[in-house]
Amino acid sequence: MARRDANPLEELEQFALSLPEAWLDTPWDERAVKVGKKVFVFLNRPDADRPVLTVKLPESRDHALSYPEAFPTRYGLGKYGWVTIYPDRIPVEEQGVLADFVEESYRAVATKTLVKRLDAALGSAS
Repeated sequence: MARRDANPLEELEQFALSLPEAWLDTPWDERAVKVGKKVFVFLNRPDADRPVLTVKLPESRDHALSYPEAFPTRYGLGKYGWVTIYPDRIPVEEQGVLADFVEESYRAVATKTLVKRLDAALGSAS
């Protein structure tokens, strides 16, 4: 998925925005992709010195936390399954897992109708 010279967050943002009814917002000077009024992925601030991804992972939380420097998200979000990950700490050959995390976060936040629409789109893409 990711090239060494590519910014993994740019690719992940484009993937997140391709999901049904996803849109970009910039609360707190941070890039966030929402579905409806709910955030499903935070992408780091424009002035950050390295890429940071924050997603809600009800099923893959422990797997995500196994990566170096990944941690439960601060501000009390960690207890609800939110995980903050440094994509540059994940080996290039494993970076496809980041898109899986973004999709899982979308599924955790989106309405059942939108998840069904995603499933239908994925079913027709196979």
